[in-house]
Amino acid sequence: MLNQHQVVGSLAGLGIILGSASGVRANQVSVFPANSTAQFRQIEQPLSLKIGVTAGGLSLIGLEIWWFLLSKHPAKTK
Repeated sequence: MLNQHQVVGSLAGLGIILGSASGVRANQVSVFPANSTAQFRQIEQPLSLKIGVTAGGLSLIGLEIWWFLLSKHPAKTK
């Protein structure tokens, strides 16, 4: 059975192979048609939405810090 390192290594290698074999460079991909003169437009968002998204992001960051740094369980001894 494959362990976690083999799976991650296989996926990384597959990504590199597919990325190099695609033949399209990142600077060649165009979102707009060649004759388009579209400019970026600012979209005004409500303040409550901005605060909600910021609070949600900060809470997720806090949850990750707690999970990986602060929720260590002592090692079991045999």
